[in-house]
Amino acid sequence: MADAFVSFAVQKLGDFLIQQVSLRTNLRDEVTWLRNELLFIQSFLRDAELKQSRDQRVQQWVFEINSIANDAVAILETYTFEAGKGASRLKACACICRKEKKFYNVAKEIQSLKQRIMDISRKRDTYGITNIINDREGPSNQSAMVRTLRRTTSYVDDQDYIFVGLQDVVQTLLAQLLKAEPRRSVVSIHGMGGLGKTTLARSLYTSPNIVSSFPTRAWICVSQEYNTMDLLKTIIKSIQGCTKETLDLLEKMAETDLENHLRKLLKECKYLVVVDDVWQREAWESLKRAFPDRKNGSRVIITTRKEDVAERADDRGFVHKLRFLSQEESWDLFRRKLLDVRAMVPEMESLAKDMVEKCRGLPLAIVVLSGLLSHKKGLNEWQKVKDHLWKNIFEDKFIEISNILSLSYNDLSTALKQCFLYFGVFPEDQVLEADNIIQLWMAEGFIPRGEEIMEDIAEGFLNELIRRSLVQVAYTFWERVTKFRVHDLVRDLAIQKASEVNFFDIYDPRSHSISSICIRHAIHSEGERYLSLDLSNLKLRSIMFFDPVFCKMSLINFSSVFQHLYVLYLEIRVNNTSIVPDAIGSLYHLKFLRLRGIDELPSSIGNLKNLQTLVVNEGRYYCVLPRETADLINLRHLDALYSTPLKHLGKLTSLHVFKGIGCNQWEDIDPVDLVNLRELSMRDINLDYSLNKIRRLKNLSTLRLFCDERIATNPDRFPSLNFLNCCEKLQKLWLKGKIEKLPDLFPNSITMMVLWKSRLTEDPMPILGMLPNLRDLILEDAYEGKEIMCSDNSFRQLEFLHLYHLWNLEIWHLATSAMPLIKGLAIDRCPKLKEIPESMKDAEDKLNVVDLHKHMGGFIF
Repeated sequence: MADAFVSFAVQKLGDFLIQQVSLRTNLRDEVTWLRNELLFIQSFLRDAELKQSRDQRVQQWVFEINSIANDAVAILETYTFEAGKGASRLKACACICRKEKKFYNVAKEIQSLKQRIMDISRKRDTYGITNIINDREGPSNQSAMVRTLRRTTSYVDDQDYIFVGLQDVVQTLLAQLLKAEPRRSVVSIHGMGGLGKTTLARSLYTSPNIVSSFPTRAWICVSQEYNTMDLLKTIIKSIQGCTKETLDLLEKMAETDLENHLRKLLKECKYLVVVDDVWQREAWESLKRAFPDRKNGSRVIITTRKEDVAERADDRGFVHKLRFLSQEESWDLFRRKLLDVRAMVPEMESLAKDMVEKCRGLPLAIVVLSGLLSHKKGLNEWQKVKDHLWKNIFEDKFIEISNILSLSYNDLSTALKQCFLYFGVFPEDQVLEADNIIQLWMAEGFIPRGEEIMEDIAEGFLNELIRRSLVQVAYTFWERVTKFRVHDLVRDLAIQKASEVNFFDIYDPRSHSISSICIRHAIHSEGERYLSLDLSNLKLRSIMFFDPVFCKMSLINFSSVFQHLYVLYLEIRVNNTSIVPDAIGSLYHLKFLRLRGIDELPSSIGNLKNLQTLVVNEGRYYCVLPRETADLINLRHLDALYSTPLKHLGKLTSLHVFKGIGCNQWEDIDPVDLVNLRELSMRDINLDYSLNKIRRLKNLSTLRLFCDERIATNPDRFPSLNFLNCCEKLQKLWLKGKIEKLPDLFPNSITMMVLWKSRLTEDPMPILGMLPNLRDLILEDAYEGKEIMCSDNSFRQLEFLHLYHLWNLEIWHLATSAMPLIKGLAIDRCPKLKEIPESMKDAEDKLNVVDLHKHMGGFIF
C-alpha cells in the first residue's frame, strides 16, 4: 500500500519540476535527487509489504517510507501555495532562496528528507528487503489495465443467495409479516456477520406483497455507535420526504418532540419499519416507544448479530436464526458469482470445491472467494490461492472470512488498494453514492491521468471492486451503479489496513484524540470537540465532517490548519444564519468542496483555481453563487441549485457535469466553449425560453430537462424539442413535463429514455420504436390515450420497458417481431390494462422481474 503513496509523491515531484521552471539549479537538483531515490525505493516496497505482517521492523520501515512520501508532497504543496501569493513565481522562489521567514524553506526540508532516506536505505539491507519489479503495473501495462477495468460489468444481484437456498426462509418470514395478527409485532433475524441478514431483510422489504400491504415503510441502520435522535429523524424523513420545511422543523426538535412527531405520523398508518444491525438492546428500547400499536397489523423487522437482542425484542414476536448454506447451496452460489464458469477445468473445479467447503456455508466468504478466483487465470493461480488460505486453517476448521478478505485486498493493484481503503472513511452502514466516491478519488490523486477520461477510469475501478465482491450494489440506473454498500466486515478490513499505513484516522471523542501523522481526518461525531484539538502543525490533505449536529462553521480555521487541503467534505447541519467565511478562498490546493445548508458562497471562492468538484446543498436548496464561480477554470463537476444568473460560465471549459442551472440562466451562457460537457441537468423550463443552444454541446451524452411546476399558466410545458436531433452523441435523455408533441426525429445514439408527466395525447410508440439503439424506456404518466401500438420490427434493441401511471391505457398491441430482446417488464398503476400481449407472455420465462418489483392487478411479470 505504501507503493501508492510513493507513486503519488514521485508524480507530484515530477510535475513540480515541470511547473517550476525558474527554480535555482541547486534546489532543482535536490528535488530531482529526491524523486529518483523514491522511484528506486519503490521497487523494494512489494517485498517489504509481503514481509511486514511477520516482521514488525519491516512494518516500521514501510511506515517510514509512507511518512517520507507524505512529507515530500506536503513540502511541495506549501511551496506552491506560498509562491502563488507572491508577485510572481520568480519572486517567490527568490524569497525562498534568501530564506525569508514568510516563505517555506524547501531546501532545508528536502535535506532533512535526504537524511531520512539514507537511513532507510541502510535498514533495507539489514532487514533483507529485496528488489521486486512490479511488472504488472508498469507504464506499458497501465492503459491495458484501464481498458480492462472499463469493461461493462454484469451485475449479479447481492440477493443471489436468497434464491440459492433460502426461499423457504423468505416464505416463512413473509407469512409472519402478512399474517392476520392485528397486534404490532416484531420479526427478529439474527446470525453472525456475513450470513446475509440485511440482504434477507431487504428482500422482504421490497417484496411486492409487502409493498402493497404496508403503505408506510421505513428503513434505518443502527450500528454499534448510534444516536437515537438521528435514527428518529431518518425514519421521519423517509416517511415525510426531505423537503426544506421538514428538515428545518426536525432541526428544532428535541428527542421527545421527535418521538411524539413520529408516533403521530404512524398513528393512523399500517407500517413496516426495518431496524437493521442492532447491537444493544438499549438501541431498540430507545426507539420502540415511537412505534404505536393501533392493532392494524403493523410490523417491525430487526436484524442483529446478537441472539439476546433478537430474543428480547418482543415477548410474543417471531425470532429466526439464519442458517448457513448447505454444501450444494454453497457451490451453486460460488458458480453464480464466478465471472467465467466455462473456464473452470475439472482440476480447478476440484480445488474450488475444497475451498468452498471450508467456507462452511457463509455467503459473504463464498462470494468474496469467487470474486478473487475470477481474477486468477489457470490452475496454478488457483492453487496459490488455496495454499495461502490453507496456511491459516488448523485442525480441519473453516477459512476465516478475515483471511479471504485480506487475500482479496492483497490481490488488488496499488491504485485499487487506495480506492478500497477510502471506503473506511465513511460512517458504518452508509449507502454511498458512486459519483461522490469517483469525484473524491479524483481529488485525492488516486486516478491516473492519461488518454482516458478520469471519470471513466474511476468508474472502472469501482466496477472492478464490485466484480471482486468487495462492494455490494445498492442501486443501478441507466446501466450504471449509482449507489452501493460496503459490508461491515469489509469496512473493518479497510479501517484495519488503513491504520497500518496511516492512510486516514477517525476522530475518537472518547479519548479526544486523533493521529497527528495521518493526512486524512474523518469526524463522525462531536465535531466541535475535534476542532478544539491543536491542529496547527498538521499537514492535512483531507478533512471530512459527517457530524449531523455540528453547525458552527465559524470554528473552522480555514486560513492556517486547512491550507494544504485537497478535500473539504462538510456533511453537516448548517442553519440559515451561518455563512461561509472569505478565508475559504485561501485553500489554494482544494480540489473537492462539498457543503450543505448554505445560502451563499463568498466571492473568494473564485481563488480556488484547482477545484474540480463543487457540490452545494446536493440540489436540495437554492443558494447564491458569486460571479467569480466562472473563474474556476479546472472545475469538472458543478452541482448547485443557484438562484442568481451567472454570466461567463462558458469559461468553464473543463466542465464535464453541470447540474442545477435554470432555463432562464441558460439564456446568458454561450455553450460553444463547454467542449467537455457530457452531462447537463436543467430545471424551471417553460415555453418562454428556447432550448436550441443545447444543440451546440457537441459532446453531450446525458441530458435531463425538468419543467417548472410553479408557473400558474401552462405549467410543466416544454418549448420545441426539435433541437434534440442535432445532439449527435446523446445517449441518455430524461424529460419531465408536458410535451405537446414528440419530435419526429430523435438522435439514433439514444440508448436510455425517461418520459415523465409528458401527458402526450398521441401514441409515442411509433416514434420511439424506430430508435435503433434504445435499450431502456420508462414511460411514467407520459401518455393519456387508450391504446399503444408497437409495430413489426420496432424496438429492435429494447431490453427493459417500464409502464407506470398510464391511467387510461386499455389495449397494448404488440407485433410478433417487436421487442425481440426484451428482458424486463414493469407495469404499475395502469388500472384499465387488463392483460399484456400474447407475444410478451410467451417471453415471460426470460423476463427479469425480480429487480423491477412492480405489479399490475396482483400479477407479477
